[in-house]
Amino acid sequence: MNAVCRWLAAVACALAAGAALAHKPSDSYLSVTVQDGQVSGRWDIALRDLDFAIGLDADGDGRITWGEVRRRHADIAAYAAARLAVVADGAPCRLEIGAQQVDEHTDGAYTVMPLRFSCPQPLQRTLTLEYTLFSDLDPQHRGLLNLTVQGATRTAIFGPQAARQSFELAGTSRWTQLGDYLREGVWHIWVGFDHILFLLSLLLPAVGIWAGRRWQPVERFGQAFWDVLRIVTAFTVAHSITLSLATLGWVSLPSRLVESSIAASVVLAALNNVFPVFHGRRWMVAFAFGLIHGFGFASVLVDLGLPQGALALALLGFNLGVECGQLAIVAAFLPLAFAVRRSWFYRRAVLVGGSLVIAAVAAAWFVERAFNVKWLPF
Repeated sequence: MNAVCRWLAAVACALAAGAALAHKPSDSYLSVTVQDGQVSGRWDIALRDLDFAIGLDADGDGRITWGEVRRRHADIAAYAAARLAVVADGAPCRLEIGAQQVDEHTDGAYTVMPLRFSCPQPLQRTLTLEYTLFSDLDPQHRGLLNLTVQGATRTAIFGPQAARQSFELAGTSRWTQLGDYLREGVWHIWVGFDHILFLLSLLLPAVGIWAGRRWQPVERFGQAFWDVLRIVTAFTVAHSITLSLATLGWVSLPSRLVESSIAASVVLAALNNVFPVFHGRRWMVAFAFGLIHGFGFASVLVDLGLPQGALALALLGFNLGVECGQLAIVAAFLPLAFAVRRSWFYRRAVLVGGSLVIAAVAAAWFVERAFNVKWLPF
């Protein structure tokens, strides 16, 4: 029992440490097109990330202007080109970066760099990419690849653990593409600390029943299991609705509103554990706030700029990935929580103390996101 308590404490500390860094994961969007053996592309990199890496805000006023970006175009191109290598059928290609523009993504302004790859011969079989952008500055950064080969689209995620990847041009099946989107969904839920903390806020009281003005431990595992099933199902249905609406372009909300609302949902869900209002209907809370979280999930697929023909497959795979990521968290948490549900450690330190810590961190996120200020010192 003590070992289980220590494990839960370690998990809580790790999540709190990761959560402190959570705002919007650092992403870049790399689109590569192979057509008739020729390779071209586009690379979108967040200006805030480039500012941190090479310094774009020349006057230090906290705003990056077009003039400041334009003056550093050569530096931006050199910095990016040194961190992307392309090999076609075993032969290195030379990267050429065209005139840069600025585009707005769901989370802010990005520089847009047209790419052209000069390869020794037309690409026929295997394309290999090595991506090391910001690898020395931010281990959480990832590059989201949208690879289109003769009209067929697939995706991949680059990061420190997957910096070099190869892609066979022939025989890219729908199953392979589905697997790509599924992995992206799993990855998104695991690095989305606000989504994880919202889910944990709903799971923490699942091994208890509100009675006599306090949480009482449930007697049977089945009680906790069915409560969690209702919560996860409600959350899944809700975020699937808004994820689809946003990805298909039918509904669009400002990124600041979505991210602020997600932070607020974490605060309210956590405080509901300490001052229960929806103690018997937490699935309703999961559904209501799941609608907001769906817009947050959609930001990745929207920013990838997938062609219309790939959206249905992307939605299916991404949704399945998100659910697999959620179920992995539930499977790891619920049995352990049930085992220690009667202990003082769980009732006071984990349920009450953990909920208050989650609410405090999420409240800081809300201030940062709603008012565009730097609140946390990390």
